[in-house]
Amino acid sequence: MKLTILGCYAATPRTFTNPTSQVVEFNNSMYLIDCGEGTQVQLRINKIRFSRINQIFISHLHGDHFYGLIGLISSFGLLGRQSDLHIYGPKGIKEIILLQLKLSNSYTQYKLYFHELTSTSSELIFEDDKVQVYTIPLNHRVYTNGFLFVEKQPFKKLNINKLEELNIHFVYYNKIKNGENHTLEDGTIIANEELTFPPKKPFKYAYCSDTMYEESVVPIIKDADVLYHESTFLEQDKPKTIHTKHSTAKEAATIAKMANVKKLILGHYSTRYTDITVFGDEAKTVFDDVLLADDGKTFEF
Repeated sequence: MKLTILGCYAATPRTFTNPTSQVVEFNNSMYLIDCGEGTQVQLRINKIRFSRINQIFISHLHGDHFYGLIGLISSFGLLGRQSDLHIYGPKGIKEIILLQLKLSNSYTQYKLYFHELTSTSSELIFEDDKVQVYTIPLNHRVYTNGFLFVEKQPFKKLNINKLEELNIHFVYYNKIKNGENHTLEDGTIIANEELTFPPKKPFKYAYCSDTMYEESVVPIIKDADVLYHESTFLEQDKPKTIHTKHSTAKEAATIAKMANVKKLILGHYSTRYTDITVFGDEAKTVFDDVLLADDGKTFEF
C-alpha cells in the first residue's frame, strides 16, 4: 500500500499547509479520501494523474474536507474526462454539488454517481477486485465517517518446487492459486495445501477523520496495519476537544494501542502549533510506532 498525504492540517489553508486530502493506493488502483480546498493543485504537485481517480470518499461536510470537490469535478470536465466518477459521502453532498453545477451551468459530460451515507453503524460501501471499503462511524459535530480499506485476499503462493516435482503443467497454475486441488494423470488427488503456501494476510488501512476520543471504533479497526487518526490538539489544550469534538495526540495513540494496530500516523494538526514533532512526542508516551503526516509526504507499506 502507498499513501500520499496531499494535506493534513486543520481548518484553513495557508501558503505552506493544506487542509485534509490523501490518496491511498492498492496494487496500482488509487482512491481519494477527502478533498479539502486546493486538492487538485496538490495532485498536480505530487504528479498524480487525475484520470486514475474513479472513487472519492468524503468523511463529512466541513469545508476543510470537501470544499475542493467541486473544483476537482469541474476540472475533470474541462480535461475531457469520459470515465464514471463515484463519490461516497454524507447525505446532502449530492444536493450541494449538483446545485453548484446547475447554477454555473457546468454539468459534466461524464457520469457522476453519488452514494450518500446515513448509517451510524459500520457498513460495506465499496468493493472492487483490489479492496473492500467499510465506514467507521465517528463522533464529530456533524455526521462523520472514517474509512477502513481492507485488501482483497491475495492469491496463494505456488510451491514451484513441488509443482515441478509432480510434473504439473503450468496451465493448471491459476486454478491451484485459486485454491483448487489437482488430480494427477493416474487419478491421485493432490491437496491444494501441498502445492501452495498460505497467502499473506490482507492489508488493512484505517482512516479516522475528525472525531473526539471514541472507543467504539476500536472493534472496527482492530489489528489494522496502519491507522491514520486525527490529532488536532495536544493534551495541554484538551478542553478545546470538548466543544470542537476533536482528539489529542495522546488520545489518538490510546485508540491505536487499544486496537492493536501496527503503525499510527498522526494528522489534522491545529495550525496554532508551530512544530508538529510535539504531536509525535506526546503520542509516543502511549504508543511506540508513530509517524507524522505532512503535506506531500508519502508512506509505503
